[in-house]
Amino acid sequence: MEQGIPEAILSDTRLLQDLAEVAKDTALLNGVLMRTKEEPNSSELVTYAPFTLFPTAVPRGVFEQALAVQTQYNLLVDKISQDSEFLEEALASTAESDDFTGRLFSIYRQTIKEGRSQSVVLGLNRSDYMLDQQEGLPTALRQIEINTIAASFGGLASHMPDLHRHVLKVAGLSDLSHRILDNNPAAGLARGLAKAWELYGVERAVVMFLVEDVQRNIMDHRCVENELWSRDIPTIRRKFEDVSLGPDKRLFVDGQEVAVVYFRNGYMPQNYPTEQSWETRLLMERSRAIKCPDIATHLAGTKKVQQVLSRPGVLERFFPEQPQVVQQIRATFAGLYTLDQGQEGDKTVAMAMANPEKFVLKPQREGGGNNFYGSEICRVLEEARGSSKRTAYILMDKVRARASVNYLLRRGAPLQPSQCLSELGVFGVYVRQGTDMVMNECVGHLLRTKSSEHADGGVAAGVAVLDNPLLV
Repeated sequence: MEQGIPEAILSDTRLLQDLAEVAKDTALLNGVLMRTKEEPNSSELVTYAPFTLFPTAVPRGVFEQALAVQTQYNLLVDKISQDSEFLEEALASTAESDDFTGRLFSIYRQTIKEGRSQSVVLGLNRSDYMLDQQEGLPTALRQIEINTIAASFGGLASHMPDLHRHVLKVAGLSDLSHRILDNNPAAGLARGLAKAWELYGVERAVVMFLVEDVQRNIMDHRCVENELWSRDIPTIRRKFEDVSLGPDKRLFVDGQEVAVVYFRNGYMPQNYPTEQSWETRLLMERSRAIKCPDIATHLAGTKKVQQVLSRPGVLERFFPEQPQVVQQIRATFAGLYTLDQGQEGDKTVAMAMANPEKFVLKPQREGGGNNFYGSEICRVLEEARGSSKRTAYILMDKVRARASVNYLLRRGAPLQPSQCLSELGVFGVYVRQGTDMVMNECVGHLLRTKSSEHADGGVAAGVAVLDNPLLV
């Protein structure tokens, strides 16, 4: 691990075993927790969230680049959400071929037709990157995606720095601790929610976390909830079927007015098991409650929009006469290619079929574990041959990251070295009231690491684990 953990530490079996026990106990003490798979809804059965034994070396330059560009990404997402012509052009073909995107887009069109009921917009997003480290070239930051709905692990990431600093101290590496930066995304996310609640202007109204039936990752939510409670902002957790629309388009749950709906659910097709779920999503969009995200911001984070933004001249649409901003954002783009019907899409298919190992095929899905690699790309494109089904996907260059050795600590798993790859996430928060940008901040970061044998999947999907950048 270059300029990271010394090889002598990584190969000392006895020390590693001792450190692993210390790390697990420290995770429990620090609140780096998830509910168990056996009882995913029981607060009495929890375990430590999976994490790396050691922090992972990350070049300081690209780390600082990711933090610096985040406020520009916040502005970009917000500008896209206000540009109905752009969203129509970008998503029309995908909405036709992908039922889930189509249902979301139908709600968007209906709310545009009826007019927005709320002028306050709240965005809590996370931009995810990998480091392209090809031989002979400088390390390059490459955006994988931007999450505009249910961007998770801001809570648990807030507890990770102290955990790894303690492990380094026990390992006799206290001199490395200063390379792990303080990090508290939970507080930043809560600041955005609190500002939106304040602008809603009803003191007894609540912030509602919209949640799923099964909650293993509830401790991550609780970190943000507790930050709100510390500000005396009432917070509740409810599901789709619990809400109703009252007079003047005010949203109510159990007689309580809802100021802010914070979506920690609603980003996958299975989150909408019935027509009532879809009707409730529309009901919430029509309401006066502040949505995080609203439907336009949700759509702004789709893979198809990401691909369209990479085309020449598109970023300039949103940042006219701001070439430095355009350059700052574009410098993080990976190669992205359309699969729309037509000559350009045909060219993309041929390119992917000829060298599938160079690319990733992405559907319009969140939550990890949805992408296709290698021969699977060929299979999916063959199945879509001659139809419009391929427009439900985009193609992206595969980032050539360099693996490093670490130990992944999971409940019940053996302690063994793994060749690992990491993904850096940066949290952004913005609040706009009408045309006035009230808040625009980068509020923290997240590092997730997985064994290089896994091509896809995040922490919630059971593949990646929590980590910290060790800046080098």
